[in-house]
Amino acid sequence: MTGQKENQTGLWASLVREMRQLVSRPAYVLCMVVAPLFCCLFMFTLMHEGLPHKIPVAIVDQDHSSSSQDFTRQLGALESVDVQYKLNSFTEARELMQAGDIFGFLMIPEGFEAKATAGRQPEISFYTNNAYFIPASLLYKNFKTMSVLASGAVVRQVLLATGVEESQIMAKLQPIAADMHALGNPWVSYSVYLNNSFLPGLLQLMILLVTVFSIGSEIKRATAREWLRTADDSIIIAITGKLLPQTIIFFAVGLFYLAMLYGYLHFPMQGNIWHMIFAMFLLVVATQSFAVIIMSIAPSLRIGLSAAGLVGVLSLSIAGFSFPVPAMYLPFQAMSYVLPVRHYFLIYVDQALNGIPLYYSRWHYVALILFAVASTPLLPRLKKALMRQVYVP
Repeated sequence: MTGQKENQTGLWASLVREMRQLVSRPAYVLCMVVAPLFCCLFMFTLMHEGLPHKIPVAIVDQDHSSSSQDFTRQLGALESVDVQYKLNSFTEARELMQAGDIFGFLMIPEGFEAKATAGRQPEISFYTNNAYFIPASLLYKNFKTMSVLASGAVVRQVLLATGVEESQIMAKLQPIAADMHALGNPWVSYSVYLNNSFLPGLLQLMILLVTVFSIGSEIKRATAREWLRTADDSIIIAITGKLLPQTIIFFAVGLFYLAMLYGYLHFPMQGNIWHMIFAMFLLVVATQSFAVIIMSIAPSLRIGLSAAGLVGVLSLSIAGFSFPVPAMYLPFQAMSYVLPVRHYFLIYVDQALNGIPLYYSRWHYVALILFAVASTPLLPRLKKALMRQVYVP
């Protein structure tokens, strides 16, 4: 009974000590509250329209025929394209793109209409600035679509001139009509896709850095033994007392993310919101455990922060946000599942986007729970490092 009371006293003392440190050092407030909220505001305002509209482009029309002018009008009618310049040379268009005034341009060669009418297959060239990935991708899609449509329009005119009926022409131009429907994100909004993936990734990065910093600072400032004495020399009580206040704050930030995504902005939520809340809690705890593993293996503030930053930044790509995991090399596919945020992302796809039964996401929840307890066997190693409290700059 006495031992139990001492443990409770040790835990409370550790909690009080950690809360004093959180409010006394501005770095904690900046990384735990200010930075995540700023990222949230930045991402929402950046993509509040869902997709970029009226991307500035140029047309280099060297044919000046009725067909090329009709092609230019049809391209300008697209929602995401704004034909701001009509030029006469490739050099002018290239200089505008290098200056950042346009994101792409399309060239219609001389003799376009004559070659198309004679069936000699004229070439349309288009260029995009891939330094800006999203605008370039959208322009590439629109340029390619318009090029295909222009080819079909020319063939249609040629066939009509030869006396072929309209119904026969359409059957030849498009023998199979595709009826496409975008599931989960019918608006094809980049805000729905990116914010649901990048915000948890950024939150994971902040959790890794703060957790490593809070443990590594004890070694750097030679206060690790004092920290352990406050926790009755129990590494479990010490870690619990240090991380529990951070868990509460980070989970509150995660709840704010979910409230903004699915409450205020009404992003797709086909399943139960409580499934995502539970997944967010597991993400926070699993990421903290991951940071403890880093510090247990390399108990150095410098090395720990470097490893945490590397893992956090690489998670934004290796976890499958920007590139599909099945298309990666096998070592990177395996590496993606060693990241907590990868399992959170798959839970989001299953529960929020697709709304499938919870049963089919069970292994991802199990993986996050295993992450949360994976650091426990390494705690004795971390305790030895804290007892030595040797700081390596």
